[in-house]
Amino acid sequence: MCIIFFKFDPRPASKNAYRLILAANRDEFYNRPSKAADFWGASNEILSGLDLELGKEGGSWLGISKRGKLAAITNYMEGRPNPDAQGRGFLVSHYLMDKDQDSYSYLKKVSSEGHLYNGFNLITAEFKAKQDIVCYYGNRGSPEPIHLNPAGIYGLSNSLLDTPWKKLLKGKQHFTSVVSDQTLSCDGLVQELLSVLNNEELNTPDPIQETQGDGYSKSMIQALSAVCVRSPHYGTRSEPSSLTRYHFSLPPLCVHWW
Repeated sequence: MCIIFFKFDPRPASKNAYRLILAANRDEFYNRPSKAADFWGASNEILSGLDLELGKEGGSWLGISKRGKLAAITNYMEGRPNPDAQGRGFLVSHYLMDKDQDSYSYLKKVSSEGHLYNGFNLITAEFKAKQDIVCYYGNRGSPEPIHLNPAGIYGLSNSLLDTPWKKLLKGKQHFTSVVSDQTLSCDGLVQELLSVLNNEELNTPDPIQETQGDGYSKSMIQALSAVCVRSPHYGTRSEPSSLTRYHFSLPPLCVHWW
C-alpha cells in the first residue's frame, strides 16, 4: 500500500534547511521480488529500487535522478483491482527516464491514460536552480493534475492526497514535529524520521479507511491502519537494518538517501 510524508519548501528561510524532506514506507507482499535502491539508467543517473515481478520488471515506487527529477507512487485502496491493468510502477521509472516532459506535462499525459491502471497516486517533481515544482495526480480523484503549494507539508497514503485517515493524520503530525525541529543534525533528522516510519501502532477504528476498504478482511484493514504495516504475508518492506546511505550532488541539490 505505502505511505509518504513530505515537506516541500523551495526557498527555505534557514541557510542549512532542506528544500525537500521526504519519508516513505513501501508496503508489499514479502515474496514479491525487487531490487534494492541503486543507480541505473543512462550514465547511472537514476537512483531507485526496481520491481522484478514477472511482467512488471523495471517499475519502481520511488526514485530520483541526477537531473533533479523525482517521482513517487502509492496504490489507491480498492477491493477489486483489475488483474489485467497496466503496471503502475512504470509511471515512476518512465518519468525518471523522460528527458522531454516537465512534471506537470507528464502527469497531464498520464491523466489521459488513467483508466488503463488500477487506482494510484503519483507525485512528480523537478528541482532546478531557479524553480522547484512538485505536482500530484490521482486517477480516482480530480481529472486534472495539480501543482502543490510551496512551503507545504503533505501526507499521502492509499486514498487521495491528504485524505484524513487516522494513520495519515498521526503520522503527519509526528513528521511535522520532526521536520520543524531545527536543532537536529542530518543524522539526527534521519533517525527521527525512521521513528515516524517504524510506528506499528494500530489506528482503529477508522470509518473513513474502512469504508474505502470494502472487500478487505477485517484483520487486513486493521493491519493496514498502522504506518508500519505488519501481517503474515504482506507489510512494510523498508527495513532500517537494510538501509544504504547514498550521498550525491546535482546542482543545485545535495541529496541524502537512506
